[in-house]
Amino acid sequence: MKPVTPRGFRDVLPQEAAEREAAGAALAAVFDAWGYGLVETPVVEEYAVLEAGAGALEGTAFRLFDSDGRLLALRPEMTVPIARMVASRLKGESGPHRVRYLAEVFREQASLRGQARQFTQAGIELVGASGPAADAEVVALLIEAVAATDLREYTVAVGTVAVLSALLDASGAGEEWREGVRTAAHDRNLVEIDRLASVDGIPADVARALSAVTRLRGGRGAIDKCRGYVAACGCAAVLDDFEATWELLEAAGVADRVTVDFGTMRSFDYYTGMVFELLAPGLGLPLGGGGRYDGVLAAFGAPAPAAGFAIGIERLHIALAEQGVVPPVRRLDAVVCGDDAGEVFEAGARLRAAGWRVRLAVGARGAETVTAARDAGAFEALRAGKGRIVRLDRAGEPADPLPDPLPASPAAGSVTAPVPGGDAR
Repeated sequence: MKPVTPRGFRDVLPQEAAEREAAGAALAAVFDAWGYGLVETPVVEEYAVLEAGAGALEGTAFRLFDSDGRLLALRPEMTVPIARMVASRLKGESGPHRVRYLAEVFREQASLRGQARQFTQAGIELVGASGPAADAEVVALLIEAVAATDLREYTVAVGTVAVLSALLDASGAGEEWREGVRTAAHDRNLVEIDRLASVDGIPADVARALSAVTRLRGGRGAIDKCRGYVAACGCAAVLDDFEATWELLEAAGVADRVTVDFGTMRSFDYYTGMVFELLAPGLGLPLGGGGRYDGVLAAFGAPAPAAGFAIGIERLHIALAEQGVVPPVRRLDAVVCGDDAGEVFEAGARLRAAGWRVRLAVGARGAETVTAARDAGAFEALRAGKGRIVRLDRAGEPADPLPDPLPASPAAGSVTAPVPGGDAR
């Protein structure tokens, strides 16, 4: 048979995998520096648990039955599994809880560019803290983490679902109309929002605010304009926390990366306040996003405020490539050949103990080893024999021996992406 991978899944070869690993490590280092501890959750969850936290998952989750007949699902995201973990495993422990993760998630969807059915998310959750300081921490952490990957062009679009919720309450309309507005807002269907706003019986101030607010974007000025619209509807206070969060982001020096966008909506229904998306030119899809979801843990009997975000590693990698950024991958230090397998293995062990990254080539000729080192982007081609490790010249002939004790690896103090045809001797 012809071996193929299923639709929406793919193999990742060494260079790409190493670059993605480097990007994930850069994010994780920043998460760790902010005091977020690493956690892991099962790749499957009870389907009922996922639905309790995230709402209906029909058509989006991979479902399966275990040998006990229980309906399970591959996790389609990480927020609900972590909320379940905090509510069960950390129940009774004092918070706030700051956790981070790097995990595979699975989602049934059309397999378009940047929309695989299996992908990797790196993210954090801040559970047990609310208010502007907590919201600002989450956004500032996102910006600092993305900056650590060397992505140059990006914006964090920040809004709040609290404004839309307040306007829906002020409308006095029925649930069917409200659900229509929510759906149109999620889809950024401004034409449909305008149509729904013009329905008979909707107060004029609410209709005006619905049409205008979902189009507002910018900086502090957008917040001021939004306050004017919602004040006319009697709900100006809904913006107090959001404005305070913006001021903290200004104080943290990261507001230049933030755009206020009251049209920002997230795909899941559990967000209750601030929401945001990480955007970069060219991809056409968010690289990540998150927000505040204060109601999720209550579904598991442990109510607590919470906020967090996830970044798609694959999308981040695409954005980095489109901006000409190669995540720093450590180069191979050497390829080591030799006729005696025992001496080659011993030399490899000595070099690794000295901090070298080496590949063994037992029985290879000198010229073959030089070619292999060049193709792998290695710094050195070496031969082991008679108790010595000797550098090979470009023709594959023995040159000068490595001193004893062995020197630091050629890549010590720096990491660079391998370049085929590099400087192996």
